[in-house]
Amino acid sequence: MKIKSDFILRKMDDMTIVVAVGESAAKFNGVINLNETALFMWQQLSAGCTEAELTEAVLAEYDAPREVVERDVAAFIAKLRAENIIDE
Repeated sequence: MKIKSDFILRKMDDMTIVVAVGESAAKFNGVINLNETALFMWQQLSAGCTEAELTEAVLAEYDAPREVVERDVAAFIAKLRAENIIDE
């Protein structure tokens, strides 16, 4: 899966946001504010990875229990799917 090219990251002071451009801008109204962990997951998905690969990358990067990471990764991906932000 991969983040659609119509969604780009923008740094604003100490915040990282995602904005829609192109055709997606007409469908997605708003911005997404990413915390440090969400930014890490966004970057991994931008490079293209599976949910399992993303889970392993988060486990390698952060000290958190597997169950928590699996739940958080699944929730993040579900939100992206709901907003039609990722290509499968």
